[in-house]
Amino acid sequence: MPTRLKKQKKLFEDHHIYNHLELEARHEIMLEEYIKKVQIEARVMGEMATTQIIPAALKYQNTLIENIRGLKEAGLPANTYTNQLQILEKISNHINTISTNVGAMIEARKKANKIENSRERAIAYCDDIKANYFDEIRYHADKLELMIDDSLWPLTKYRELLFLR
Repeated sequence: MPTRLKKQKKLFEDHHIYNHLELEARHEIMLEEYIKKVQIEARVMGEMATTQIIPAALKYQNTLIENIRGLKEAGLPANTYTNQLQILEKISNHINTISTNVGAMIEARKKANKIENSRERAIAYCDDIKANYFDEIRYHADKLELMIDDSLWPLTKYRELLFLR
C-alpha cells in the first residue's frame, strides 16, 4: 500500500473518525458503486448502438445502395457515383467497428463479472472495458452521426443540443 494511503488511514483511525473495518467497508462500497456505474454505462452504450445507431446507419446505407443501383441502371458511368460508394464503405466500416466492439465489450463484461475480488473487478471494468471500448464505440457512433441524414438519426445530434431548434 502506498505511503500516502497509509497516512490517510492512520489519520482517520487516530482521530476516531473510522476504524479499520469501517474504512474497508467504505472502500468496498465505493468500488461496488464504481462497478455499477460503469456496468450501466456499458449496457446503455451497447443497447443504444445496437437498437438505435446501427439500425439508422443500415437504413441510410440501404438508401445509398438504392441510389447507386439507380445510377447504374440509368447507364451513368461509374465515376458519377464514386462518392456514394466511398460514403457507403465508410458507413460499413463504422457499423462493423461498432458491432465488433459492442460484442467484445459484452464478453469483457461477462469476464469481469466473474471476478470475485471487488478491487480487481473495478480495475477490470476500468482498464479492460471502459478504456478499451467506450471511446472506440463513441468515436465511430459520432462519425455516423455526422454522415447520416437527420431524418433517419434517432437521437438528438450534438449541434441540436448546442442550437436548439
